[in-house]
Amino acid sequence: MNELLWIGFALLDLTMVLIVYRLFGRVGLFGIVVFNLLLCNLQVLKTVEMFGLTTTLGNILYASVFLATDMLSELHGKDEAKKAVLMGFVSLLMMTAYMQLALLFVPGAEDFAHPHLEALFGFMPRIALASLAAYLVSQLHDVWAFHKLKQRTGGKHLWLRNNASTLVSQFLDSAIFCTIAFYGLFPTAVFTEILISTYVIKLAVALLDTPFMYIAKRMFPQQAKAA
Repeated sequence: MNELLWIGFALLDLTMVLIVYRLFGRVGLFGIVVFNLLLCNLQVLKTVEMFGLTTTLGNILYASVFLATDMLSELHGKDEAKKAVLMGFVSLLMMTAYMQLALLFVPGAEDFAHPHLEALFGFMPRIALASLAAYLVSQLHDVWAFHKLKQRTGGKHLWLRNNASTLVSQFLDSAIFCTIAFYGLFPTAVFTEILISTYVIKLAVALLDTPFMYIAKRMFPQQAKAA
């Protein structure tokens, strides 16, 4: 059941990137980056069993962030993609700081939400740092690699720059996050398993987004020519 839900969720989320772009244009992709980034950092707290691996649920939404930034790169240029990456980073930083401040308030006698908010947002500083560092490094690398490959191929082979940039960037994201968050807390074998399983799931979603890149370029040819 989890596997079917995962496939359906991934296809739905990638489709929504196209729909939001169709409705709101470039601004919609900025919104997708911020919305999915914040939401996936909540879903990442839930672990699920899929395809014989234990992984976090947030990997689906995080992969579509890469689709949104790649679409910005392809259709609107490198500067717009970098702007979206930095907007996502600032939003994630603000959410982390604001929720830590919210937890400092003493709850009322009849409050029921504080324990649940504390469970969701009471991240250790190490986890928050891991998430912020992994996001910023991997996304900036993705934008750089996408355009580097676009220049070297003369704008051809969209599938190559889309997959190559994302697959390397996803590995950077997994390696940085797992190292900062978990290294030294688990035996080496367990740490390695966590790193590999995290990357494999992200890899699968990343490969799914290639057809959506081609659909976006076919749906919006004028934006692609302008970029």
